[in-house]
Amino acid sequence: MKSVHKLSVLALRLHLFLSSEEGQDLVEYALVVALIAFAATASMKALASGIKTAFSNTSAALSSNIT
Repeated sequence: MKSVHKLSVLALRLHLFLSSEEGQDLVEYALVVALIAFAATASMKALASGIKTAFSNTSAALSSNIT
């Protein structure tokens, strides 16, 4: 009898553990932060490349007009 009771208590605890949603919010926030960080990094690399090209073009134009 006691082993059946212990088994049902264990099954109940397992069910409550698996149906718990407390940790899901933290994981979801971490995924959103990671996605934002990835997007920011990718866009900054593209922006840096564009700025470098603009300064190179400006420098070339100034050099050709000065001489």
